[in-house]
Amino acid sequence: MARRPLPRILSSGTASLSRGRDFARTAADSATDVLHPLLTIGRGLRILASAGRRKWSETPKDKRGPALFLGAACVLVVALVPYGPLLALITLMAAAAWQGRDRTPVKTGPSEAETERLGSLYEALVPYFSIPEDPNPLFAHGGDWDKAFSGYEFDEAGRVTRLHIRYPAYFTDGEAASRARIEALLHAKSGRGREYLFDWDEEGNQLDLSVLAALPTGIAAQPFVTSPGETVLGFTDAGSVQRTLPVLEGDDPRDVPPVIWRTGPRSTEPHLLAVGQPGSGTSTLLRSIALQALRHGGDVLIVEGGGSGEYSCLSGRKGVLAVECGPSGALATLEWAAQETERRLIATHRSREAGRPAPEDTRRPLWILLDQPSVLAHLVVAEGGPDPLAQLQVPLRHGRAAHVTVVVAEQFDHLELLNDAVWQHTRARVVLGPAAIQQIADVLGLPPHTTPTALVPPGRGYARLGTGPVHRLQVPATPDPYDDATHPGFRQAVLELLPERLAPGVGGGPGPGPGQVTPAKPLQGQPPAQGSAIDASEIPEVPAETP
Repeated sequence: MARRPLPRILSSGTASLSRGRDFARTAADSATDVLHPLLTIGRGLRILASAGRRKWSETPKDKRGPALFLGAACVLVVALVPYGPLLALITLMAAAAWQGRDRTPVKTGPSEAETERLGSLYEALVPYFSIPEDPNPLFAHGGDWDKAFSGYEFDEAGRVTRLHIRYPAYFTDGEAASRARIEALLHAKSGRGREYLFDWDEEGNQLDLSVLAALPTGIAAQPFVTSPGETVLGFTDAGSVQRTLPVLEGDDPRDVPPVIWRTGPRSTEPHLLAVGQPGSGTSTLLRSIALQALRHGGDVLIVEGGGSGEYSCLSGRKGVLAVECGPSGALATLEWAAQETERRLIATHRSREAGRPAPEDTRRPLWILLDQPSVLAHLVVAEGGPDPLAQLQVPLRHGRAAHVTVVVAEQFDHLELLNDAVWQHTRARVVLGPAAIQQIADVLGLPPHTTPTALVPPGRGYARLGTGPVHRLQVPATPDPYDDATHPGFRQAVLELLPERLAPGVGGGPGPGPGQVTPAKPLQGQPPAQGSAIDASEIPEVPAETP
């Protein structure tokens, strides 16, 4: 039973309290900056008073009388001298300011352990950044590392977090293999288990190494502030994109940089391919895409090859045409999708010939989501049927003009089973989970600009849209809401985003049977079914040519 939402006055209380804390913290910081001189003088007066008390307690009792007389005489002389009290006050304030100053020692160089680590890095780079013909080598065994390393930072454990390296101009930094050798060496010598960013300045012969902070994993699925045609694949580093989105991480509002995938007739990457290992988060990505598509008024077809029932929460929902797990049902669904794409193209062409806008039903986005389709394809072929993936050629080739988007999620072990049409037309790519650099490069077309780690959370990976750069990616947490093993807060967030359920018997009747497709609304050209599913053989064929 879904939990009723809290009243607005209660649900907004946390945000108001957070804003109040931020305001109080900002006011305290500003007050500290303004009152810093007074705080310093007060601290100095306290130190002087403590020193005076200590001096008085150390003075013998037989000498305290003359000391008091001498002090009183000095006070009388100061009082009688012109401007004496003012000069005495200024002197006291100056002494207090001097005693109350910040005496934290300033670190002027690396410690002994840090110097040893920098020297080890320098010696390891000598074989790669030196040649025997160089008369004045920048890198040489026993040389000075401070000439090559102009900037460095360390963490509390003494490991390098930032390093600025100057290298000779003759180093072949234009070759990917040469850069990869240097990056692998620095990764091994600086400490494994962290993700490093390598920024090569080939014009200035400089290399910046920095340790990247972990991407946030606590952002659950929620209504993102996007326009129709924009899909949030996940979140990335602040310097990678020029846009941020307001989101809630738990109960705390924050702005994070997203990876936005744009679809539609003007999209340069109308289809997407997601690849990963089992448990890497590809199903989470598909659920996130489905929820965003339904929120913007699109129709969704889901073909699940794993048979785990992770999309059962979407079955029978408004806007979800079908959720197919069987081989015959998946084949019928993909056949209908191909015919629907052709029908949309024909209807749009006829409307343009007549000088009218395209019909409304041809402009409604249709999303075809396939999770591990190679499993179902193998079963269909084993039963002597045609390859269902061949039916994807029409939606993949002509989907952009027909407002049809195809998203395929597959595992690394089954990539060779995908046909050429999938590889050719899915120019938006995502790789999730642990993977080697060569595996990531084979899918994305470019190696990542960072060093992948062996242990990553679910939904963590890389994304590349068309010919753009490779972005680090963290998919928003979108688990199966019926899976009790997942975080209850994340499951509740998914439940609140699900559309309303359709009444029994509306648009397809009871559950699907073998060889049947059960869309939530009747197929084009077919009257609504009353209490029964629509058989795949009854789908009308669409002519291939425009009359």
